[in-house]
Amino acid sequence: MKIGILSIAALAMTAAVSHAAEIKVLSAESPRTALETVAEQFEKDTGNKVSFEFMTAGQVRDRVIRGDKIDLAIASTGFIRDLEKSGKTSETTDLGKIGMAMAVHESAPSPDISTPEKFVAALRAAKSVSFTDPAAGGTAGQYFAGLFEKLGIAEEVKKKAVLSTGGRNAAEKVAKGEAEIGFTFPSEITPIKGSKVAGMLPPSLQNYVLYIAAVPSASGNADVARKFIANLVAPSARQTWIAAGFEPPPGK
Repeated sequence: MKIGILSIAALAMTAAVSHAAEIKVLSAESPRTALETVAEQFEKDTGNKVSFEFMTAGQVRDRVIRGDKIDLAIASTGFIRDLEKSGKTSETTDLGKIGMAMAVHESAPSPDISTPEKFVAALRAAKSVSFTDPAAGGTAGQYFAGLFEKLGIAEEVKKKAVLSTGGRNAAEKVAKGEAEIGFTFPSEITPIKGSKVAGMLPPSLQNYVLYIAAVPSASGNADVARKFIANLVAPSARQTWIAAGFEPPPGK
């Protein structure tokens, strides 16, 4: 039986589609822009599909621990270490680290927060402050709650706090005028129209957070997940991470 060239091409395409896989990725919000950019090219190159759910790092950990069907989990160091301790993963890859910043409305002046004293002064001068609800398990929210305590201004901030569900939501509240200033990662501020990065935290108060990719032991598409991770840390992705505000691991 003769098979035409078009038929052969069609069979090849069908075979490629049948071998394509979809991986489910749960991730903290901070790396979102970089992840989605790399995933778009990964899907074009491989035919595989990457499905994302973005949430707080604590929620990522909890979903993996309770046994949800997940192929890749991305969160900050402490939460990934919890997964390792629980035996839910033994495969991890460092993606990059990022510091924390202040958000203001795009039309507002940027307060000087270059020193701890100026940082505190900006907080006290603001009528409302947005950051992730620490109880939601957000890395930035938990850090800022502790920082405000350390600086002795927790009660002052609490009275004017506008708690958010995540970093992007904190920036959205600033963009909408619901909060005068906000605190989260710069990668969660810049994608939100109407908000801008006013400045990074002063060096003595800064907290650089490392994000890690982990393949859960129960992953049903571990091989594809590993291939996606390889793309995330490939030299071709380095500028994508830098543009998102991250410092990639040395040698990546």
